[in-house]
Amino acid sequence: MTQKEVLAILKTGANVFLTGEPGSGKTHTINEYVGWLRGRGIEPAVTASTGIAATHIGGRTIHSWSGIGVRRSLSRYDIDAISQNPRVAERVEEARVLIIDEVSMLSAQMLTMVDAVCREIRRSSRPFGGLQTVLVGDFFQLPPVCRDEQEQNPEREMFGTSAGTRFAFGSAVWSALKLFVCYLSEQHRQEDGAFLEFLSAIRRGAVSENHRVLLRTRYSREPKGGITQLYSHNEDVDRINAEKLGKLSGDGREFVMESHGSERIVAALKRGCLSPEKLELKIGARVMFTRNDIIRQRYVNGTLGEIIGFDKETDFPIVKIVSGRRILAEPDEWRLEEGGRVLARVIQIPLRLAWAITVHKSQGISLDAAHMDLSETFEYGQGYVALSRVRTLSGLSLSGLNEKALLVHPEIQKKDAEFRKFSQDAREALEAMSADELAAMHRNFIRACGGDPDARAGAVRKTKPRQEKVSTYEKTRALLLQKLLPADIAAKREMTVETIVSHLEKLRAEKMVDPVADFAHIKLKDDKNTVLIRQAIEKVGAERLKPIFDHLGGKIPYETIRLVRLLLVDD
Repeated sequence: MTQKEVLAILKTGANVFLTGEPGSGKTHTINEYVGWLRGRGIEPAVTASTGIAATHIGGRTIHSWSGIGVRRSLSRYDIDAISQNPRVAERVEEARVLIIDEVSMLSAQMLTMVDAVCREIRRSSRPFGGLQTVLVGDFFQLPPVCRDEQEQNPEREMFGTSAGTRFAFGSAVWSALKLFVCYLSEQHRQEDGAFLEFLSAIRRGAVSENHRVLLRTRYSREPKGGITQLYSHNEDVDRINAEKLGKLSGDGREFVMESHGSERIVAALKRGCLSPEKLELKIGARVMFTRNDIIRQRYVNGTLGEIIGFDKETDFPIVKIVSGRRILAEPDEWRLEEGGRVLARVIQIPLRLAWAITVHKSQGISLDAAHMDLSETFEYGQGYVALSRVRTLSGLSLSGLNEKALLVHPEIQKKDAEFRKFSQDAREALEAMSADELAAMHRNFIRACGGDPDARAGAVRKTKPRQEKVSTYEKTRALLLQKLLPADIAAKREMTVETIVSHLEKLRAEKMVDPVADFAHIKLKDDKNTVLIRQAIEKVGAERLKPIFDHLGGKIPYETIRLVRLLLVDD
């Protein structure tokens, strides 16, 4: 099916599963559809299964959009709590079109959970509460990670009978959506015919000796130049990154993870945190962000960049990302809450070294050249994802390969034949429709969504008047003037206390607040920490936080030091 044909089907409002080989134009087609919707006053919910995939399509993760977050299952209490979150409820209620990219990495369990949330908030028994649902992905790529038996049997307890598969297409809601399958057949990424045919052979399970001979021409023990290196295991990635860091001149900075709360829960949080307990960085280090910047949206989990310096005041690293933007990487918090109470939390700079990255993190990236070791691949699709990252055979450098690297999941091969047949059925149904009939369906769909079928690019939905944008600092100032404490402001704005304190510092520096009158309701605790911080400030000065932190032996968090400094130091 061509991109034009897919767009014609999407514009009717039908639920669609869009698939195709890497480079077939899935993301481009979705971007075209999103532009068409926006041009008629409809703002679609653009999401993806991972942070990296989300940035490729200018969206957010489905976990964030739906309010599910890190939950692996939903109880009735969870669904009630999510539906009562005003931000989540508003965006789900207002949505008309939901797009989920990289659905191959979304488990059947998670798809079922998102469906349950949408039905609850939209008060509808229809799949996803009646939203047009567009699922995008290629099941030949990496499968979802199932961490427990519940995720491999997604509908066992809460949602009926188990479908017996971890893949999203095994969930009951997949069938209930009555999806039109659109299988793109064009190729826009790989520029090498022989290499493209080899990748197609992997999908068909038809790799021949000739293909193996072709691969052997790309064997090289060491990567050439500074090309990206891909490995299947984190251990190899960590070893390469440590070697590269050691070759950089200059002094390094070490950032040690803070932890608070139950030791057992802290240990679990550390295992789930992609940033190491001890993070060593130098100027020139290649790094990757390990969290989504939900509030300011400057980066996502997987954003690559290079350390270009360290902040003079805090000593925090400054990262220049691929787009050229410079970002101060401040500590972030991983926490586990229950009933509004924080059970445990860990705090670390959301970075890790990234000269080498795992195949998992490379999904969705196109590279001119890459060096990879596939001798230890352990998952179906892992080798295929890695090999299909490069555009041409000449861009491939290979130091190892095992038999698993050329295999794809047998269940997916069988399902792929079904998808191709269903796509052909959809194409024939489209061809049977007249141009006038199709145009009428497109117009009716836009009207049903509350848009303007006659509008063009730049149209704005009329359902809400456009509001003047208020800066994040002004929002914090408004709450401060209501005599709210920093912790209360943080809770209301869904930010960390440290972020709010940084806002207060900026407001004070720019004389947007009166430090005497406007901070009067914030009382310092008359405790040991306050006394120690006061003494440290008197000894090393208040200009920079790092000397104060070091003087205190790293035992008092930055956020506490910042707040005390804010309230103690005169202009």
